[in-house]
Amino acid sequence: MKRLWLTILLMMPLAVLAQQVVISGTVVDDKTGDPLGQVSISSGKVSVVTNEDGAFTLKLPAMPQHVRISHLGYKTRQVSITQERTEGLKVRLMPTTIQLREIVVTNEDPRQLVDIAIKKIPDNYSRVPELLKGFYRETAMKRKHYIYVAEGVEDMYKTPYTRGTARDRVAIVKGRRLLSQKSGDTLGVKVMGGPVQAVIMDIVKNREFLLNKEELDLYQFSMAVPEYINDRLQYVVKMDPKAVQTYALYHGKLYIDAERLAFTRIELSLDMSDRGKATQTMLVKKPLGVRFRPRELTSVVDYRYEDGVTRISYLRNTFRFNCDWKKRLFATSFTATCEMVVTDSSSDNVMPIASKGSFDSRDAYYDKVEYFMDPAYWEQYNIIEPSESLDKAIQKLVSTYRRN
Repeated sequence: MKRLWLTILLMMPLAVLAQQVVISGTVVDDKTGDPLGQVSISSGKVSVVTNEDGAFTLKLPAMPQHVRISHLGYKTRQVSITQERTEGLKVRLMPTTIQLREIVVTNEDPRQLVDIAIKKIPDNYSRVPELLKGFYRETAMKRKHYIYVAEGVEDMYKTPYTRGTARDRVAIVKGRRLLSQKSGDTLGVKVMGGPVQAVIMDIVKNREFLLNKEELDLYQFSMAVPEYINDRLQYVVKMDPKAVQTYALYHGKLYIDAERLAFTRIELSLDMSDRGKATQTMLVKKPLGVRFRPRELTSVVDYRYEDGVTRISYLRNTFRFNCDWKKRLFATSFTATCEMVVTDSSSDNVMPIASKGSFDSRDAYYDKVEYFMDPAYWEQYNIIEPSESLDKAIQKLVSTYRRN
């Protein structure tokens, strides 16, 4: 079974497209007014997601008639776009209401439902090679302060879903990173795999991770209350460990489109009941004298249906852990995240990415990209807008770096 790993290391301080249309705004809950993060904003095959403040910027080659805005548990909206209405949009999403008849919509055995969805993968997902464009970001926080930020645009070559992931490749198009220069922040965090998470965490395609008989037999399944995604009813199957293994298992939810029986969302949370096993899953290496205490490892993988094909659209991994030093009285909390959004896709005349030019899962993303400097670095690319707190942290880290 493939695992998500962290490496803890001591680190020493260290032209715009002419016709581009920029659409920006925020998405909030219609009832509470609270910002909504990870909302999908799309026009055709081009898409982004909102940040934790609900903000988004979508860059398109031509003026669209509308953009589609969708989120788990909310009614999908089509927002009209005009020359005078492209920026500063405020979109309110209404929560969906699950009717009683939908709660008892199926008497299917939940494990059998999962097995049927697995068998239908060749029908529901791409049968031809595709080249996906994506934006990737990884961050590390010490308590509530950012100490590391890296982000980049990547190309992802994916073979048909009837094959495995052996020939799937990721190449960095452009990337940058920052590391805190404070001596007290020299405990750095590197997420193993980096941008290759788009290959490893495509759980529907990378069947070795979870969706195979040997792994699924380790879990018990139950039906949860259905949800809506893109105004389509989803069966929700809960899974929990039922066997004792030498490694940590997961708690999870599998969202399956009620009509197409395609996986549309997968949520996983590493079982923390045995801290030793959780540590083995999360940690590869740490400095001498540091005690590592895992707190959380969660993953979300979203898939989007477009033009008759379901494909990966977004993923996010979150690692939370404490580190305490033998000579210090209190432990220090750390949070590491990596997220990727697919911003575009193509299946026309797609060529594989050569192994020599691809990013290897053993590589550290930090070592492959340059420092933050140019404020217009991403001007022509679709990205996940930095949250207000992250944006302030980036400015502060850049300022500190320039002074050193």
